[in-house]
Amino acid sequence: MKTFLSVLFLSISISFFAQNRPEAKKIQISGKILDKNSKKPLDYATITLINANKSSDVNGGITNDKGEFDIEINAGIYNIKIDYISYKPFEIKQKQLFATTNLGELLLEIDATQLNEVEIRVEKTLVDIKLDKKVYSVGKDLIVKGGTVSDVLDNIPSVQVDQDGAISLRGNENVRILIDGKPTNAINVTEALRQIPADAIDKVEVVTNPSARYDSEGGGGLLNIILKKGKNQGLNGSFILSGGYPNAYGLQTSLNYKSTEFNLFSNIGYNYRDNPGNGLNDARFKNPDGSTRNFIIERRTNVREREGLNLNFGMDYFLGKNTTWTNAISYRNNNGLNPETVTFNNFDANNVFLRSNVRFNDQQNNEFNVEYTSNFIHKFKRDGHKLSFDAAFSINNEDDLTNITDVINERTTSFQKQSRNIIQTDYVLPFGKDSQFEAGYKGEFTDLNTDFGVGTINASGAYIPNVNFTNNVQYLEKVNAFYSQLGSKFKKLSVLAGLRYEHSNIDVNLITTNNFNKKRYGNFFPSLFLTYELQSQASVSASYSRRITRPRGRLLNPFSGYTSNINVFQGDPDLDPAFTDALDFGYLKKWTKLTLSTSLYTNRTTDVFQFARRESGLFANINGVQTPVLIIGPVNLATENRLGFEFTLNYSPTKWWKLNSNFNFFKVQTRGNFTYINFNNQTITQNFDNDAQAWFTRLTSKITLPNKIDWQTNFTYNAPQSTPQGRVLGVYGMNLGFSKDVLKDKGTLAFNVSDVFNSRKRMFTTQLPQVDSYTEFQRAVRQFTLSFTYRFNKKKTDREKPVRQDDDGGGMQG
Repeated sequence: MKTFLSVLFLSISISFFAQNRPEAKKIQISGKILDKNSKKPLDYATITLINANKSSDVNGGITNDKGEFDIEINAGIYNIKIDYISYKPFEIKQKQLFATTNLGELLLEIDATQLNEVEIRVEKTLVDIKLDKKVYSVGKDLIVKGGTVSDVLDNIPSVQVDQDGAISLRGNENVRILIDGKPTNAINVTEALRQIPADAIDKVEVVTNPSARYDSEGGGGLLNIILKKGKNQGLNGSFILSGGYPNAYGLQTSLNYKSTEFNLFSNIGYNYRDNPGNGLNDARFKNPDGSTRNFIIERRTNVREREGLNLNFGMDYFLGKNTTWTNAISYRNNNGLNPETVTFNNFDANNVFLRSNVRFNDQQNNEFNVEYTSNFIHKFKRDGHKLSFDAAFSINNEDDLTNITDVINERTTSFQKQSRNIIQTDYVLPFGKDSQFEAGYKGEFTDLNTDFGVGTINASGAYIPNVNFTNNVQYLEKVNAFYSQLGSKFKKLSVLAGLRYEHSNIDVNLITTNNFNKKRYGNFFPSLFLTYELQSQASVSASYSRRITRPRGRLLNPFSGYTSNINVFQGDPDLDPAFTDALDFGYLKKWTKLTLSTSLYTNRTTDVFQFARRESGLFANINGVQTPVLIIGPVNLATENRLGFEFTLNYSPTKWWKLNSNFNFFKVQTRGNFTYINFNNQTITQNFDNDAQAWFTRLTSKITLPNKIDWQTNFTYNAPQSTPQGRVLGVYGMNLGFSKDVLKDKGTLAFNVSDVFNSRKRMFTTQLPQVDSYTEFQRAVRQFTLSFTYRFNKKKTDREKPVRQDDDGGGMQG
C-alpha cells in the first residue's frame, strides 16, 4: 500500500513540475463556448490546437461547467478545432497566436443531421468530478435499472451502503441525506430510500465538506439526491417496466408538459419486492473467570416483503422572464411484511447439544407520507443576482405490529407520527468583477411521537404489557439558522469564506416514565474554501468546515428493537450531539480522456457516538437456561480522529470504453471509556481506546459492444476494520448490467445482476467479558432484474441539463 501511494504521489508531482517547468514563448489561450441559440455554456466541449508549421505540436483541453477553457501553448500559427457531440464542428484556420489571447465567445450550432442518426448519443461520464463535490449521473448507469435509491447510492464513489442500509461517506456514517436540496421527511430514512425507484433520480451530488449555506448537520458530509424533471417543450415522458427474481416488480412513469408559461411534471411509481435475508450469531457465554459456561447458536431467516406507491406532481409557473414559482406535492404509501424465524440451539460447556427452540416474528408495517413544497425564485438583471423563498410541509405516519411466537407468546407495537415544517430564504448578490455575497435564514421544526409497546399474550389471549420495554417518546426539534458567506476570485485564486449560526431547541420527553430531557445550545459553524488554478484544467484546493451530528430517531428511543430477546437494540434519550472539525486538501486535473481527483482529509469529532454491547441486568429463559439479555446501543465517547486519503479516476481510453475507479484509505483513532452497571450491581468500565485502519475501493467499467449493446461491471471491496469491541470483516461484491436500444432508440431493454457472488454480508466478531460472538447478516440475496424503458417525444440524444440553481439541485440547501 505504501508503495502504491508513493508511486501515485510521485506521478502527480512529476506531472505538476513537468507542466510548470519554465519554457520560452509560452502563452495562454482562453475563451468560452456557447450554444448559438440558447447561449448556454457547453461543458466538456473539446478544443484542439494544431501548429500549422509543426504538426507534432498539438495541444488541447476541455471546457469546464461554465463553458470556459484556458490552454497553455507555444507561440505560433495554429489551426483550431472545437468539437461537441450533436453540434457542428467549429474551426479557425491559420490563427496567429504570438501573445496571450482571449478568443471570446465561440458559438456552436446544433447539427440536425446528426440528431436524426440513431448511432449518435450524448453520454457524459458517469461521474463529473469537481473540487467541492462529485456529481453522479444516474440515467446512464445500467447497474441500478429497476432498483431503488439505496442501490444507486451503493454504486457511487466515496459512498457505502451496508447490509443494514446504513449509509456512510468515506467510511463515516454521519451523513446528511437531502432530496432536491431538502432533508428527507421520512421517519426511517434508510427504509424510505429503498422505496424510491432509481429511475426517478436524475443525479446525486456528493459533498464531502459543505459550505456555510448548507446545513451544518452531518459530520461526514452530505448527499443531495436530485429527482428528474423534464425540460423539453411540449408533452414528453417515459415508461419503465421491470421484473426480477427473487420477486421484484415495478412500474415507473415520468410525464412532462412544458410551454412558455408553465411546466407540468409528474413521477408515478409502483414497486413490489420480497427480499429473502438471513443471519446468524454464534455466541460463547463465559463464567466470571473466563471459562466457558455454554454456547448458543442462533440462526435467522426472513423474507422482507414491500409494496409501495410513490406519486409526485408539480408545476413550474413562469411569472416572467426572470421569475419562477414552483409548487409540488408528493405522496408515498408503503406496506410490508417481514416474517422472520429465529432458531436457538443450546449447547453445554463441552459443546454437547442440549435443546433448541424456535422464535417466530410476524411483522407487519404500514407507512404513508405526504409533503407539499413551494419554491419562488426571482433573478435580477445582473447575472447571478437572485432572491429565493422555500417552504416544505410534511406529515409521516409509520405503524408496525409484530406477533412473536416462542415459549412465551409476545407482541410488539410501534406507532410513529411525525410532522416537519421548513421555511427558508436565500439572497445572492454579485459585485465587482468576480465577487459574490450570500446570506439566508432557515427554520426547521420537527415533532415526532413514538408509542412503543411490548407485552405477553397469556393463555386466555389477554395482553400484558412488559414495563421494561414499553414507552411513549416525544421528540421536538426546533433549529433556527442564519448564514452569510463571501466569495471572490483574485486572478487564479478563489476564496469562499462563510459563517453559519444555528440555535437548537430540542426536547426528548419519555411520557410513560415522566422523564424529560431538554437540550438547548447555539453554535457557530465557520467554513473556508481556497482554490488555486495551476493552469488549464488543473487546480489545488484547501477547505475547512465545522459540522454537527444531532442524535435522532432510534438513537434516542430507549427501546426500538425486539427481534431477538437476548440481543436487544436500545437508544439513549440523553445523548449529546457530536461536533466535527473537517479539513480537506484536494488536487484536480482534467485531461481530454482522463480526470484525476485526489483528497487528503482529516476529521476530529468530540462526543462521538459509538455502539456498545453490555449486560442489561435482565435474563431470558431459553429452554430452561437463564441467559443474560445483551443491550447494544449508542453512547457518547470522548474523541475520534480520522485521517484519510482518497482518489477518483475517470478514464475513457476509447469512445466505446469508460472506466471509473475510486479508492479510499483511512485511519480512525478512538479515545474514551464506557461505564455501566452489570446484573451483579457492579460498576464495569470498558476502555474504548482503539486504533483502526480500513480501506475500500470501487471499479466501474462500461463498454459499448456491437449492435448497440452496453455492458457495465461494478466491483467493490471493503477491507476489514477493527472496532473497540471486536472486528468487522472484509466484504466484496460485483454487479453486472447489460442494455440494448430498440424501437429506433425509443426503447431500451436492460438486464442486471446485483451481488453476482451472493457475497454482500455484514460479518463481525465481538469480544466482551461475558460473551464472545461471531455474527453474519445478509439483508438481501443475489437479485436478477429485467427492465424495459419506452420514451416518447424524448430521444436519447436530447441534451437535457438540469435547472441550474447554483448547481445544488434546488433552491433549498440542507
